[in-house]
Amino acid sequence: MEWTGFVKQFVAIFAVIDPVGAVFFFIMFTRNLPPREKSRTVYMAPAAMALTLTLAFFFGERLLWLFGISIYSFMAGGGILILLTAVAMMGAYAPLLKSTAAEEREAEESHNVAVVPLAVPLLAGPGAITTVIIAHNAAQGWGASAMMVAIIAAIAGITLLLFMQAERIAGMLGRTGMNIFTRLLGLILTSYAVEIIAAGIKGLFKAP
Repeated sequence: MEWTGFVKQFVAIFAVIDPVGAVFFFIMFTRNLPPREKSRTVYMAPAAMALTLTLAFFFGERLLWLFGISIYSFMAGGGILILLTAVAMMGAYAPLLKSTAAEEREAEESHNVAVVPLAVPLLAGPGAITTVIIAHNAAQGWGASAMMVAIIAAIAGITLLLFMQAERIAGMLGRTGMNIFTRLLGLILTSYAVEIIAAGIKGLFKAP
């Protein structure tokens, strides 16, 4: 994979995770937490997201093989899922695809929101997991795999920084500003999803 491919993967994973849009939900889920628990959540949520996506990157394709699902079928179906996520993002409704109202109500009442629902499924949702599994298929060799892990770690680091400054960012951008940013990411993600669907369909027609 050339460096342009890694840039594309970084942008795609960042877009589908949308850590800027997640800031609003971080504030909502942690507003009633004690300061110590809130501080722990700031670090734990990005770490749990990175671990989930790394495991999906290395073992997701093997799981597909176990169920007899070809990578091309997964690319076509997963591309459609990413496209739906992108369409929802352009309407600023992406979190509705990642967590249910019941999960959000439970999160507001719980003191343990770092893993569920912040890390999974808000950050490392179906779209993000699909994206890293497809990226694994494109990665050739351990060098490319190490670069993908570095991309996941970098996005987790960015998410950590955003969560650390969540109140300030929310004050600067406001809900409208976050929605605009999410819509722009959704537009970028739409193009990526179309490429994945096209590659999956092309592979299916070539498959014996």
